[in-house]
Amino acid sequence: MLVLGVDPGSQRTGYGLVETDGRRHRLVESGALTPGGRVPLWERLRHIHGGLAALIARTRPDALAIEDCFHSANTRTALVLGHVRGVVLLAGAQAGLPVHEFPPATVKLQVTGSGRAEKTQVAFMVTRLLSLRVEAEAGDATDALAVALCLACTLSAAALAAAPTRAGASR
Repeated sequence: MLVLGVDPGSQRTGYGLVETDGRRHRLVESGALTPGGRVPLWERLRHIHGGLAALIARTRPDALAIEDCFHSANTRTALVLGHVRGVVLLAGAQAGLPVHEFPPATVKLQVTGSGRAEKTQVAFMVTRLLSLRVEAEAGDATDALAVALCLACTLSAAALAAAPTRAGASR
């Protein structure tokens, strides 16, 4: 099963694609969509939506996992993040993907064992869970991989068994 994790942000939206059988996980691809800070919000949203739609069309994941809203002291920041989440959710919905949302504390708890883990701890565990040779750098792509791993670890074995394999996928 292929799981696409997304860490939304208006300056950098991280993404991470993980192949999983429920117990073993393999990194397929990760990166970040960076529309640039000097362009208006609507243009950044268009860039993020287009980039994710193209990524989904190219990689054909089985599910999308996204980090849920967090509480922010800055209302404007929370509102902009809501817009970004909206275009991510739209890209998933347009592709017909099941979308799973996880609060940041749940992602941290599932990946590290602590809901209050620091970014460096999350990056360390992402490195271990994906058996990477080089330690993952804490950042947007690593956070997105953590979201994908959160879904991969929480899906039931029955759901994974029922999912098509990459070799026999009929999509």
